[in-house]
Amino acid sequence: MSQVAFKTVRKGRKTKAESILEVVDTPEVESTETDEQIVERLRERFDILNDMTQMSIDGVVRGMVVTGPPGVGKSFGVEQVLEKNSMFDKLAGKKLRFGIEKGAASAIGLYKLLYNYADSGNVLVLDDCDTVLYDETSLNLLKAALDSSKKRRLSWNTDSSLLRREGIPDSFEFRGSVIFITNLRFDKIRGKIKDHLDAIMSRCHYLDLTMDTMREKMLRVKQIVGDGMLEDYKFTKAEQDEIVDFMITNQGRLREVSLRMCTKIADLRKSQSDRWERMAEVTCMLRK
Repeated sequence: MSQVAFKTVRKGRKTKAESILEVVDTPEVESTETDEQIVERLRERFDILNDMTQMSIDGVVRGMVVTGPPGVGKSFGVEQVLEKNSMFDKLAGKKLRFGIEKGAASAIGLYKLLYNYADSGNVLVLDDCDTVLYDETSLNLLKAALDSSKKRRLSWNTDSSLLRREGIPDSFEFRGSVIFITNLRFDKIRGKIKDHLDAIMSRCHYLDLTMDTMREKMLRVKQIVGDGMLEDYKFTKAEQDEIVDFMITNQGRLREVSLRMCTKIADLRKSQSDRWERMAEVTCMLRK
């Protein structure tokens, strides 16, 4: 069972979340690839993420779903490309064409966000906004925004003082792009919303950055550290290697193997050089 999704459905009464969203268990299968082949495969997929983000800005890609475990750099890659393309707008004091929404979003909140980024060349990024998956109205709005028809028209058919107050019409044409970043694998989900998610996947490019094994996650960390992730810490090569080696040695007990965990340990290594390992054991690892 994916650690970032919901628990396997229990016998007896289900919780509300379980009745809406069920995730199919996928057994872990060790790869027969070499370390070099795995690193190259992961690098290629993240390069494609960057290219697809740029294509979203250019209007070639209307929608993209990016899935993968937490802390592997899904959001970072997208944000880097958007930041690069925002540089001249910021210097000119223009309205930014890209928005990143993190966390919960209600249906009317989603409608408002889509309106704010409805122009051609605009990109709305929904980062870990999985609450929209539990709401049928939100799902229908997403399907309309990502539709393959020439004109994508969104409507809000319920009277709303919020929309009136902010001057948002009850109908508009959406010409932008949407990037949905999530820890959930849409193709592994069962339950009441499966048909909705299938409809969204049929409208979107679906980029799966899932790393099914601990080995893949650790190689991803090692790769990104080698590419300069910790350069702001001014570590020596030996100090940097100590952090990676610590994670490799203790990967089975770390609360998660991710780039975020690497940064946590690097913070301890920088500020508590004499006892960082013990502090990492206490704060970053599961108890024996």
